[in-house]
Amino acid sequence: MDILIIGGTGNISSEVTPLLIAGGHKVTILNTGRRPVPPECGHIKADRFNRQAFEKAVRGVSADVVIDFMAFTPEHCRADYETLRGKVGQFIFISSATVYQKPHVKIPITEDTPRGNPFWPYAQDKIACEEYFESVHGDDFPVTIVRPSHTFGKTWIPSPINGCGFTVAARMLGGKQFIIHDRGESLWTLTAASDFAKGFVGLVGNKDAAGEAFHITSDEALSWNDIYAELAKALGAGQINPVHIPTEFIAKVYPDARGKLMGDKSENGVFDNSKIKKFVPGFKCEKTFAVAIKESVNWFMESPERREIDIDEDKLIESIIRAFAPPCPARST
Repeated sequence: MDILIIGGTGNISSEVTPLLIAGGHKVTILNTGRRPVPPECGHIKADRFNRQAFEKAVRGVSADVVIDFMAFTPEHCRADYETLRGKVGQFIFISSATVYQKPHVKIPITEDTPRGNPFWPYAQDKIACEEYFESVHGDDFPVTIVRPSHTFGKTWIPSPINGCGFTVAARMLGGKQFIIHDRGESLWTLTAASDFAKGFVGLVGNKDAAGEAFHITSDEALSWNDIYAELAKALGAGQINPVHIPTEFIAKVYPDARGKLMGDKSENGVFDNSKIKKFVPGFKCEKTFAVAIKESVNWFMESPERREIDIDEDKLIESIIRAFAPPCPARST
């Protein structure tokens, strides 16, 4: 198949792309070229977020499948539809599991769980994108929706509010305090990007997937306390010093955390993957979090440059911890 990927070199798509190539497909990537494009792929250099440049770049394109990892607003979606309508056999929109109703009413989450997230604009935009694509889905533009949830590759160390770099790991290795929201007892699902990719490629070119939505996640759910314990074990860290801070307090002193926590990671993120397994027989996630996070730690340990600490992030962690438990004033004698 001829496959056009919008994005193609990110956290998830960098695992999807080589699997499609290995499957004998002709893959073309559309992006800015800031990250290296696999030599086996064709490359259309364009800024996906510049409507005029994007339309010009895809004007003459037709493909069996188009996969868009870089659509975040309805405007991006309209650009896809208006330039690619009638030119694709299947259009796959990468949405997000953050679209599911928050707070959760029932777990595990299925694809039939209602959408609705009052806490996070990112999720609200993804919901609007899904609604737009559902409205234009048809024979001339068959749409499949895929919803990843906290999927990470070997270049990531996942954290609820502190990015994906080495900063939190460095604090753990140095014996410093770090943040776990609430009591750390809520369950969360972390999925290796390489496992996600195996399920995803089974939907590419799958005619039965037209008009359907899927999430693709691990079946393993761990508490945040256990997640950080596994990270510490992978790092070879000794005693660790978590500070359990209520989500409401974190969001109050750091408003940007409101969506990430209240709209996502403070919930019990547990998923029923029956649907993807039905459409892609034999699919299952093979890597436990312990295995996947060890791969990430090994990648960071290969080079000192990879273990760069984000100074601003480190200061933010300190400031939240100090605001929650300010140092006691010195007593006068």
